[in-house]
Amino acid sequence: MLSNAGRLPGPTRWILPALLALACMMLAVMPGVASATELTAKAARIAGDEARTRIVIDFDVKPDFTVHYLPSPNRIVVDIAGTVNFAFPPEQLEARGIYERIRFGAMSAGRTRLVLTSKLPAGLEVAEARKNEDGDGWRLVLDGAIVTPDQYAAMKKQGNWGNAESSTPVVPLAPQQPSSDGVFTVAIDAGHGGIDTGAITSGKNPVYEKNITLDFAKALGRELNAQPGIKAFLTRDTDVFLSLGERVQIARSRGANLFISLHADTLREKSTRGATVYTISDRASDKLADELAKRENTSDEVAGVEVKKEPSEVNDILIDLTRRETQAFSISLANSIVHSFEGQIGLINNPHRSAGFRVLTAPDVPSVLLELGFLSNSEDVKQLQRPDFRDKLVTLIADAVKRYRDKLGG
Repeated sequence: MLSNAGRLPGPTRWILPALLALACMMLAVMPGVASATELTAKAARIAGDEARTRIVIDFDVKPDFTVHYLPSPNRIVVDIAGTVNFAFPPEQLEARGIYERIRFGAMSAGRTRLVLTSKLPAGLEVAEARKNEDGDGWRLVLDGAIVTPDQYAAMKKQGNWGNAESSTPVVPLAPQQPSSDGVFTVAIDAGHGGIDTGAITSGKNPVYEKNITLDFAKALGRELNAQPGIKAFLTRDTDVFLSLGERVQIARSRGANLFISLHADTLREKSTRGATVYTISDRASDKLADELAKRENTSDEVAGVEVKKEPSEVNDILIDLTRRETQAFSISLANSIVHSFEGQIGLINNPHRSAGFRVLTAPDVPSVLLELGFLSNSEDVKQLQRPDFRDKLVTLIADAVKRYRDKLGG
């Protein structure tokens, strides 16, 4: 039995319990409170390359979160309200793609932190909680990408942002516009390189695709740099290997307005010859485009680069993240190139085709893959080695780029 000193005054003995009961009832019905106290992260998936990476974390309830950025080293910080029970094996969220380190865990009472350390400045294009289609649980989707220094500075200045009912992304990724001084920047990508030779002709003096593409890339770079208001750079200017993701990363990090990847592949049908322009799509326009894309997408494996199998849910992440607006601009560029070539350069039937080329997946840089000709055709092989043909072709490409730029500005 409590002594009188330990007893509450008469009225307080029933007021305090009543208030406590009322508070518990309010907490029980307030939306989002469960997610602010304890959540379970049931599984995680990560996929991507050196240019973009997607993280998906499955939760039992909707996670409330905020995002901010820290420099030196470059970090994306995702703070989740509440205590998160990470019920998945740590290897499910092993760093890859643009991230060199991923850490997650409790920060303080009622707050859990996910820290994504990137090799280069990176930002989240999309960060949102999505309800699962079957109605059971939620998933946190974080689409990260390499950004330009200017974009990164703007994101740091922006400060915290959260998952309020808004579709506004952290970094709006409209196609890159010319710089403030009006310079239009073109990334020229010489396909293959180094250990990845690309296509090779048979015979005593084989012709290597990697050498053909580099010769044409250098010539196109000189032609474009001679044009007022245009600046061109090469993703590689020597015989070195670059992964597909690195090519996209280089174009984005240097603020390219266009990306042109040059190739000279082989086909089983040796009579097929002429140039072709490809843009990206989730479904190939035809069997030839599909086979060519599958072959080009194995460049990393050919060079002995470890390519991790992507989870089925995010297998098409790179194409999925390519913005529709960017795809429309890519098609406009492809049409401009075809128009320049018509009557001047031999084209195959239906010269504008599409497929899931991974080298064309920059979300904010209109991109095309240009087959200069085919090393499986003897006439194309002779033509591709002629300096006069090379000069004519790069002049026509430069004209197409200028026409595209003028249309964009008008």
